[in-house]
Amino acid sequence: MKKTQANILVIDDQEDILFASKMVLKKHFENIYTLNNPKNILNLLSENQIDVVLLDMNYRIGFEDGREGIYLLKEIKTFSPETKVILMTAFGKVETAVEGLKSGAFDYILKPWDNEKLLSVVKSAVDESRKEKKKAEKLPKTASVFIGESNSIKRAYSLAEKVAKTDANVLILGENGTGKFVLANYIHQNSNRNNQPFIHVDLGSLNDTIFESELFGYAKGAFTDAKTDNPGRFELANNGTIFLDEIGNVPLHLQSKLLQVIQNKSVTRLGEAKSRQLNVRIITATNIDLKQEVSGKNFREDLYYRINTMEIVLPSLRERKEDIMPLAKFLLAKIIEKYERNEITFGTEALSRIEKHAWNGNIREMENRIERAVILCENNAITVSDLDLDFIENRNIEDLQLSDIEKSMIGKVLQKHNFNISKSAEELGLSRASLYRRMEKFDLKN
Repeated sequence: MKKTQANILVIDDQEDILFASKMVLKKHFENIYTLNNPKNILNLLSENQIDVVLLDMNYRIGFEDGREGIYLLKEIKTFSPETKVILMTAFGKVETAVEGLKSGAFDYILKPWDNEKLLSVVKSAVDESRKEKKKAEKLPKTASVFIGESNSIKRAYSLAEKVAKTDANVLILGENGTGKFVLANYIHQNSNRNNQPFIHVDLGSLNDTIFESELFGYAKGAFTDAKTDNPGRFELANNGTIFLDEIGNVPLHLQSKLLQVIQNKSVTRLGEAKSRQLNVRIITATNIDLKQEVSGKNFREDLYYRINTMEIVLPSLRERKEDIMPLAKFLLAKIIEKYERNEITFGTEALSRIEKHAWNGNIREMENRIERAVILCENNAITVSDLDLDFIENRNIEDLQLSDIEKSMIGKVLQKHNFNISKSAEELGLSRASLYRRMEKFDLKN
């Protein structure tokens, strides 16, 4: 029997699972890789074009809620969007696996698995991965990007095109959901580094204890769980681009460490004395007014000028109302293709409501609402009810300050999920750390 040309990666901390899966899969697929330490995922993905990842959802004794698996899934999908991820979970944990499907997993299988079922799911994932790659090869690099017609967004993307061919550091400013990640990736894809890694780091989700090890890497023995040498995100991005999101949330005492790496263009792993030279393009982003933070001594002035060779401001949807309807139709086309429901359109009332809605969560909120509507739509015409835009009463929108709107939206989402931080953060498009900071800011308590 001829093997299928595909690269499969299995990640599990149990050696017997790795052995059993490899024995089954190697008879049918060309290359099978295994990892027992999830910290090495991005390193392996940077060195190999992996078609499918089989990912266990739990790695630490006493932590069996699957949160690690969801976090790793999102990391993989950010680093390698074309890779299909199949979650592996024990019977009784199906609810978490279903949450994983909403976060971008291709499918899930239960352990212990049936071999035929395992092979069927992996084959389907390989086929889908190949289909998407072929489709992507036929499209220009920017085909999936909606720019719009407003002067403010055209100006932002014009600056992005000019700076893309250089190695200048770029600071992207804008509210949550305005497309900072998309713009950063656009710059990378239109640069001379577009065949090299694009590494996204959500700095808001890195607490003090893992900040250095995640960004700069560590040597074996550097701390208790450091069982192998591990490169950090800067090394993984070498020759490519690193996108440091939410840089305004980095605590002051850690900013000096970041400045040193950016300034010296070198990194020293924890537990090592030698520095490693870097050739990396740096793009940063924040929704915080950094000039104000510098004035308040909360953000280092020297770091601000290091990251801000070119500043690009992304407008909110409130500032580009002429783009709201074209954007909604663009997002609908993308989402119905994803769900293979090409017959769906917006109903007349839904279109009217989309045009009038405040969209304080910007593009992210719109995409979230339209995807929800496509899933719920029963009669091929999306209704107002399908969109569920009643976070805030629109009749009061003009009377509210932006902070009041944000507080109201966050409060409603927290109540909806009974103050479940993970679910609330996911719906709002925030990291857990960012949501905690806003809860403290607005004094939102259960």
